[in-house]
Amino acid sequence: MITFDLPRVREAHEPPEARGLARDAVRLMVSGKDSGSVTHHTFTDLPGLLLPGDVLVVNDSATLPAAVSLDRLAVHFSTERDDGSWLVELRRRGPGRTGPYAGGEPGEWLPLPGGATLRLLERETPRLWRATLDRDVPGYLREYGTPIRYSYVEREWPLSDYQTVFAVRPGSAEMPSAGRPFSHALVTALVSRGIVIAPITLHTGVASPEKDEPPYPERFAVPGLTARLVNQAEGRVIAVGTTVVRALETAADHEGTVRAAEGWTSHIVTPTGGVRAVDGLITGLHEPRSSHLMMLSAIAGEDLLSRSYEEALREGYLWHEFGDLHMIMPDQIHVK
Repeated sequence: MITFDLPRVREAHEPPEARGLARDAVRLMVSGKDSGSVTHHTFTDLPGLLLPGDVLVVNDSATLPAAVSLDRLAVHFSTERDDGSWLVELRRRGPGRTGPYAGGEPGEWLPLPGGATLRLLERETPRLWRATLDRDVPGYLREYGTPIRYSYVEREWPLSDYQTVFAVRPGSAEMPSAGRPFSHALVTALVSRGIVIAPITLHTGVASPEKDEPPYPERFAVPGLTARLVNQAEGRVIAVGTTVVRALETAADHEGTVRAAEGWTSHIVTPTGGVRAVDGLITGLHEPRSSHLMMLSAIAGEDLLSRSYEEALREGYLWHEFGDLHMIMPDQIHVK
């Protein structure tokens, strides 16, 4: 696992539009798996970096306004379970930020804004509770929720800043942020060049900003059409986001053939297991000790990934959901 120190100045504290940039004008670092090269671009260069026949697989999950504030606590709604309960995280509110909250008891009732009541059922993980709300959660969040915001984002931003152009299926606690830099104009340019765009759905749960934790089960769906487009790709299959890698690798058999699938995935991509369904990845820049770095090492190799992150720090790239992007891909199309 690569390690590095992330200076606060390298964190994106606001959307690029607030920094005077268009959504698709963030920076893009490209790491070539064949040549080992690391080059620097603007995200609008993406159509020229891909080839006709390449397939971009995107996540069409939309972000929920999943944070609800109480007087001293915040509740982050994470994941809806099959029985209608939700996984939630309780956070202690402080000046400009929230922190871990170790309290709560099974059976405890928490009064929420608007007269709603949240009942804690049992701990699902050391951090997450299984809980029920006495009303429809998505509808309640639309009225009383705000996007989940961590301390490096210094003020509230509207929900539209946390949506991608692909977002059509509400369900994610946090934005599938690798898709954020795509604009309608950029998608048009990609399609005009003969690049295929295919959707999957994976609803993201809450991240853990204080410590490294592996992802827990998340709901996903890989449509049959997307599976066929991936299997019949004439070019490279590039996942837009770690969520897409997780979904496709869950749906792939041992030979790498992707099947239509839906349900829950606990799949974790590691260098030992590798990847079977994807050739490359577009993703943000991930924090030290993040479990996502294992996935990136599986795709890029530890040496190339380490050199890429050294370059990103040296060249002043920005981290987190409003930051810059990193594409790892083969330099050329390989015969499948």
